[in-house]
Amino acid sequence: MRTIFPDPLPIGSRSRAQRCCSSSRALHLPFQFRYFALNTILLCAFVIVFACPAAQAQDAAGLAPQKFTHAPPTLPITDFYAAPDPLPPGQPGELIRSAPFYEYQLSYKVSVVRILYHSRSPTGQDVAASGVVLIPDKTPPPGGWPVIAWAHEFTGSAPQCAPSLVGNLNDGPLLSMYAGLGFAVVASDYAGLGVNFPHAAFDMRSNALDVLYAVPAARAALPQLARKWLVAGYAQGGLVAVGVAEAAAQTDDPNFLGAIAISGVADPAQFFSRMLETSTYSTLLFLAKGLSVVFPEFHPPDILTPNALPLYEYLNHACQAGSGPPLPADHMLQPAWQENRYVKEFFARNNPGQRSTAAPLLIISGGSDPDVPSSLTAAAVAQLCRQKDRVVFISYPNLASSALIGNSVSEQVSWIRARFAGRSAPSNCP
Repeated sequence: MRTIFPDPLPIGSRSRAQRCCSSSRALHLPFQFRYFALNTILLCAFVIVFACPAAQAQDAAGLAPQKFTHAPPTLPITDFYAAPDPLPPGQPGELIRSAPFYEYQLSYKVSVVRILYHSRSPTGQDVAASGVVLIPDKTPPPGGWPVIAWAHEFTGSAPQCAPSLVGNLNDGPLLSMYAGLGFAVVASDYAGLGVNFPHAAFDMRSNALDVLYAVPAARAALPQLARKWLVAGYAQGGLVAVGVAEAAAQTDDPNFLGAIAISGVADPAQFFSRMLETSTYSTLLFLAKGLSVVFPEFHPPDILTPNALPLYEYLNHACQAGSGPPLPADHMLQPAWQENRYVKEFFARNNPGQRSTAAPLLIISGGSDPDVPSSLTAAAVAQLCRQKDRVVFISYPNLASSALIGNSVSEQVSWIRARFAGRSAPSNCP
């Protein structure tokens, strides 16, 4: 597949990293519900970053997939997640409470603190959101730990689907590696995951605000965090990371340095159309969940058939739509569902590139990603470039989304360090 932008890095040949160490490709599981098992590849990448700084992440060719037999344990929803009812008034980003937590299974020696803080719903209501903060387990540098805010991939829409309720934080190998490299990591669950508020599934704008407001809440809990920060996200979180950059531009935050999006950046109308062909039916049920939160006047039966409605209700208490055989799309969706006014408005509000980010972007895509291939990402990047954003777009032709995180670590870390060092951001927009 031809990339519409020139590649700023020599990624056509990734084999140089193999001279530093060997690696394993991350296990490719379904888009919404795969847990990372990246310890081996991230440990290798950690070595590459320090021992072989010139090496870039290697191509997928020749890498053997790693097999894992045990999913990370889930954790109970404790009283920590019980938001006061009624919620006392608070400004967005105001900390409600924090507490250290010692039961996560992470790859590096880090300290973890859970946070509960004020955010805003898509309709502007005060809601509570939860998350975690990871910091290196050592003395902070002068000025504090530079901050990476993390935007996670889609995990479900019920409270128990929060990443902070997974034993390895869902993305724990990567997040603890960031902390091991000297960064604080602020990872929001998004409102409605963990805390019992409605979750705006797939809504870039409100999820982005949850991530943005987590940063001042984390600083209130841990004063050793620095003022400078950037955001990184994976899959749906990649789109959320772009949304954070757009929201930060609106607040004119001088401390915001940019965004990394690893897969997931695409026009949502094209993305969900592709879901009908390549992914599971349950994705569209979660879309209806998001619509009902963003637009309270939306009625799910307007786009879902009677056969799909029991599965829709089941998602109030589960992270996936049951274990039975999937319904065909034509048994689940009403005719012309995409013509519904709320569907159109939802897609329009979540289309990236409608507002300038005023901050540099690194967008990483995989040509073999079945959900958001590089062709969809390239179209979104073209729109960002038309907004005069500074974008570095890197495409790995032979990688699916599950392999992108580990294989792009050297690009991620180099770009992150350059932003915190104050160096001028590159761009390969035309």
